[in-house]
Amino acid sequence: MIARASKLFLPTLRDAPADAEAASHRLLVRGGFIRQVGAGLWTFLPLGWRVHQKVVQIIREEIDAIGGQEMLCPVLTPAELWEQTGRIAIPQLFKLSDGSGRPFVLALTHEETMTFHGRELQSYKELPQLWYHFSTKERDEPRPRGGLLRVREFIMKDSYSFDRDEAGLDASFERHRQAYERIFERCSLEVYYVDAESGIMGGKESKGFLAPTGSGENELMRCENGDYFADAEAARGVPRSPELPDPLDAPEEVETPGVTTIEGLAEFLGVDPAATSKAMPVVVGDRLVLALVRGDDRLSEEKLETFFESAFRPATEDEVRETFGAGGGSIGPVGAKVDVIADEALREGQFVAGSNQDGRHVRGVEAGRDYQATFADIRQAKAGDACPSCGGKLGVQPAIEVGHIFKLGTFHSVALGATFLDEDGQEKPIVMGSYGTGPARTIAAVVEQHHDEAGILWPDSVAPYDVHVVLLPELGERGEEVARELDAAGKDVLLDDRDLRAGEKFADADLIGCPWRVTVGKKTLEDAAVDVRRRATGEERRVSIADVGDSLT
Repeated sequence: MIARASKLFLPTLRDAPADAEAASHRLLVRGGFIRQVGAGLWTFLPLGWRVHQKVVQIIREEIDAIGGQEMLCPVLTPAELWEQTGRIAIPQLFKLSDGSGRPFVLALTHEETMTFHGRELQSYKELPQLWYHFSTKERDEPRPRGGLLRVREFIMKDSYSFDRDEAGLDASFERHRQAYERIFERCSLEVYYVDAESGIMGGKESKGFLAPTGSGENELMRCENGDYFADAEAARGVPRSPELPDPLDAPEEVETPGVTTIEGLAEFLGVDPAATSKAMPVVVGDRLVLALVRGDDRLSEEKLETFFESAFRPATEDEVRETFGAGGGSIGPVGAKVDVIADEALREGQFVAGSNQDGRHVRGVEAGRDYQATFADIRQAKAGDACPSCGGKLGVQPAIEVGHIFKLGTFHSVALGATFLDEDGQEKPIVMGSYGTGPARTIAAVVEQHHDEAGILWPDSVAPYDVHVVLLPELGERGEEVARELDAAGKDVLLDDRDLRAGEKFADADLIGCPWRVTVGKKTLEDAAVDVRRRATGEERRVSIADVGDSLT
């Protein structure tokens, strides 16, 4: 097909938006691929939608190849489904009511809806099943930014597997892993398959696909020896050993007037920050729980969500004072009348902790002796930690999460009553998996990995057009001839027939980034040939018009 630039909505820009930091944000806006409607809300313009639909088709082909059945669920969803799974409390969930006051949510994912349909599966003979759709998702993102990286509305392909047992789930999970790897390979993306956290999705096991980039909302943590890769939120780094003071036979209170931070506490007492503990009170459902990590660590919210299999929120100042009798900077586990979830780094040794009295802390606090806790890995790993596989040093680089696959198990099927009659005559819950990938994030990752100072370098598989034909003045007839030759060869052609200076057309061609540029210039009138340039390499050669269709290889 031939698209004439003079007829297209093609609003290229010379300058990037002032708030654009990511290369994908700058170039997709400047190239006329996307436009912002509001915070976290983007329109795909004609060029951008062509790229989006090419990515969609790659995903569709690969999911169909593993037995996927495409369908479409509504975005507007009865709130009762989310209430049954307990996920109605997710902070990012848009909630609304209809004219009769009935509560609904705008789905940010579709586990509830797909499980609702899964209740129609009655027998093991109907399993396994694999359903998927491309659907709009809504997310009440408080800090949208980065162009397509952190948004409030987006299209996602999410697929759902329904199996009779864990072995079936393992097989469905592996098929999706392989399909995703083929998807990203076809999109020419460098992607790592990494450990990840399930968070609000339910279930206990998940894996992510991270594309390392110059800018991204995720962090890829990797060992210097190349034997460990993880999303930083899920990484199991081994922290350095703390310099602990001499042990005490019993906790010892110490006055710490005006000290409310770990840095201030360590300096006031002359101790290693790693020899202190940091208390974070959170509310899960209707109960307050104390999360405890080492003073030099940060809490991983995703790990804690996975531990709870539920969303949570920070406790309010009033809730903290009512529960502990002190402000947030002075609370701790000793004598606390709430459940304590402590990081594994606090299992051994004695640490300084809050005393639950303003202006006072406690030295020599030891887990097991002075308080009881459930231990879990809830710290966020950081650069410099030791690799859990080989002991090498872990490093961090920005990345975009382009896919995430989850073993949901029976989390949703039990809550929503999705059962089947097994071969032994027993009614059992369906074992489920959930598998998501976003075309928009994939596009952003492709641009981050494939661009130069002049613009985008689209891989052939997802480019808006195969070839960009640039006409110099008064060469329209020759340009049409070239476009027809390329069209006959099966190429999608963007014919730049606009009344602009040559320099402007060349700049736009580099910015838009089609894989090939064909220039029809004055010399074409003499030799019936054109200049063919490969965008990614800059390699250029002279080719006759008659042969131009076969030359783009």
